[in-house]
Amino acid sequence: MVEIKSDAALEVMREAGRVVANALAAVEEAADTGVSLRELDEAARAVLAKAGAGSPFLGYRPRFAPVPFPAVICASVNDAVVHGIPGGYRLRDGDLVSIDCGAVLDGWTGDAAVTFTVGTPRPADQALIDATRRALDAGIAAATAGRHLGDIGHAISGVAREAGCGMPRDFGGHGIGRRMHEDPDVPNRGRPGRGFRLRHGLTLAIEPMLMAGGGEDYRIDGDGWTLRTADGSRAAHFEHTVAITDSGPRILTLP
Repeated sequence: MVEIKSDAALEVMREAGRVVANALAAVEEAADTGVSLRELDEAARAVLAKAGAGSPFLGYRPRFAPVPFPAVICASVNDAVVHGIPGGYRLRDGDLVSIDCGAVLDGWTGDAAVTFTVGTPRPADQALIDATRRALDAGIAAATAGRHLGDIGHAISGVAREAGCGMPRDFGGHGIGRRMHEDPDVPNRGRPGRGFRLRHGLTLAIEPMLMAGGGEDYRIDGDGWTLRTADGSRAAHFEHTVAITDSGPRILTLP
């Protein structure tokens, strides 16, 4: 069931989103050659703790997962698309890093993701980052009252196609509010004018995931969580929690 949020609830979600933005900024600042992914998780935990916020990631266990997720961030490096578990891997110069983070504050949730390079960026990686950010911007621009979920997916897929990038099948965004994953699903592909009609108070996590290799196939690591490109090409992931309002889309996970 889709829950339409009150304006008061949107204000609390904005505060949760601010915590997420601060956690992502702390992680990116901490990321450097030689730093472990576990240390990045610790940086995010410190921000959540200071804000008195919980994590919707820690202990989360959907049906596909063999074990609960053990961290407050997903840390996906190079060919990992999403859901990477932050462990002992130490960052190297040129690594492409995607960080996904959420926060729960006063019963409401925020969720966002960023991708960045460590040290010297590869031109191809920067192009992939730019394309994924453009796809997110296009999806958000399409998230206006009176339009449809299909318009968001159409906008995202158009940018990916123009950039020559693929997107993993079966993965996209989601509704968000009292829980991290709520109805409706927000596919990264769609037909204009189709799907759930957008209205004031609907809150969505819009999250394009682009793969440089141009395909749709992926594989899952033995940990049961980490999703990687099937061809070994690199991937990028950007996400914002967005509220549909009568005055236009409102991004709730900005700093």
